[in-house]
Amino acid sequence: MSATESSIILAAPATPAKGWSARILMHGWTLLGLLLCQLGQVWASLLLPGFSADIIDKGIAANSSDAILSYGGLMAAASLVQLFLSVTAVVLSTQIAFRVGQALRADVFAKVHNLALAQVQSFSIGSLITRCTNDVLQVQTMLTLTLTMIVIAPIMGVGGAIMALRQDVQLSRLLLIAVPILALIIGFLTFRATPLFQRMQKQLDGVNAILREQIEGIRVIRAFLQEGRESQRFATANTELTDTALHAGRLMATISPAVTAVMQLASVALIWAGAGRVVAGDLQIGALISFLSYVSLILISVMMMGMLVVLLPRALVSARRISELLQSQIAVGPPAHPQALPKKGTGLPLRFEAVSFGYPGAEAMVLENIDFEVGPGEVLGVIGATGSGKSTIVNLIARLDDPSVGRVLLGGIDLRAIAPEALSGRIGYVPQKTYLFSGTVADSLRLGNPQADDVRLWDALEIAQAADFIRALPEKLAAPVAQGGTNFSGGQRQRLAIARALVCDADLYLFDDSFSALDQATDARLRAELRQATTHAVTVTVSQRVASIRDADRILVLDRGKIVGFGPHEALMEDCPVYADIVRSQQGVAEDAA
Repeated sequence: MSATESSIILAAPATPAKGWSARILMHGWTLLGLLLCQLGQVWASLLLPGFSADIIDKGIAANSSDAILSYGGLMAAASLVQLFLSVTAVVLSTQIAFRVGQALRADVFAKVHNLALAQVQSFSIGSLITRCTNDVLQVQTMLTLTLTMIVIAPIMGVGGAIMALRQDVQLSRLLLIAVPILALIIGFLTFRATPLFQRMQKQLDGVNAILREQIEGIRVIRAFLQEGRESQRFATANTELTDTALHAGRLMATISPAVTAVMQLASVALIWAGAGRVVAGDLQIGALISFLSYVSLILISVMMMGMLVVLLPRALVSARRISELLQSQIAVGPPAHPQALPKKGTGLPLRFEAVSFGYPGAEAMVLENIDFEVGPGEVLGVIGATGSGKSTIVNLIARLDDPSVGRVLLGGIDLRAIAPEALSGRIGYVPQKTYLFSGTVADSLRLGNPQADDVRLWDALEIAQAADFIRALPEKLAAPVAQGGTNFSGGQRQRLAIARALVCDADLYLFDDSFSALDQATDARLRAELRQATTHAVTVTVSQRVASIRDADRILVLDRGKIVGFGPHEALMEDCPVYADIVRSQQGVAEDAA
């Protein structure tokens, strides 16, 4: 690694992943209001049993209507306060949870856009979609319940225990049996369910991946009559997910009846133990009812914690998956000190200096010791067998990946030292798999140059041999484009993608097998127009067809990731056996077709 290369320092992410506590604490005033509401709600709840006991002992037993009205009024006021504070607390907790969920989705979305292609493949597209949707929803739901109950449950439990002890210490001993039993039941079921929730999230990733693959490949599936096979494949994954979800659901479903059973048995035991003392005159009936109410509050607080524990395993799995994504290092990050490119239109030579590239964990390198240079106004053709590394060359130039070894230079500057927005503004890129975003034709063409006027759009369409079929549409530039451009043919999509790149008026054009769906006549006209329109720029054309690159100034021939030929067509025919074999094989195919 050269000194220049090692001196490039990538900047830290513009928005570093926040900790979970920081995401919540940033809503400080709302959180404070929620805390006060919950404290007031618990305070009102703890007053109600005492008022109930006073109504019975000082009102009904003493035959005092004034006491009944007085304590009844206080009880009604406490109930109204409790209701108001409870509703307010739910509103505030929901607001915080939804805001955190919104920010979390935005951070996950931004992180996905900054991942290198190798990282996207490592996570898988299905998993990334699940993390941005389902996992965030799980965390948001858990946060809503946590904020609603996390303060109420422990304070209500401790406060109920203190109030119960004030009423009768002897009866309170029964709580030493009931509460540990509840805790053991909830803890055991949660321990059993956590691995199931982890497996369920992975299986959900698998279902999403299969569904996405089948939707994208529906034409191939129908063409080969594989609907039954693919349906069975999806059904198998769906059944595995359902079985795991049912197993986890059955475990969690036992929590509610188990807790209810313990509560009912505890109430029966308290009434049985307290009834004798009431008859003996050692305990007033109002105090017994009040004690039962406090015990109910204690057990309800344990049930609240149980509800949190039910959702906790799945939410923790989702939180770990989100954290894994947000905390992953950006392989293709912006430079800490970006270098400016020369003025647009001045011409930027492209150079590879001893570049090698390999995916993390792979045994072999995809590219090895790639070294070449192309000047402004020149066309470089790239050809080679399938898997020889042609598209990887384009990905490195577009900085979708960074070299494992060596440097890629544009205008004499390492791509890693150029700000991403500055680099993208100099590149017109047509990927191997053409994709058009939904909207209108004009929207699609202006993707890389929003300020382009209609004249610029029509010029690009003319060069790309797409003007005729766009003019034939009733809406012309305002014609709708379906998601992925599915309302256009493969050749039309390619030509629109080429026009979109030309609208950028770039210094570097990358065409990754972008003429494969065109007939030879259209291909020839398009390349002739391109040559005239890109005299100021470097053009890199990757193709499987010799006809698409034979007129290039120089042709780069790859074989198993290594350069085996570099030069014009005529020279390669004499000096490069691999290239000559490719040419002869395609000439033979053309003659057979003729």
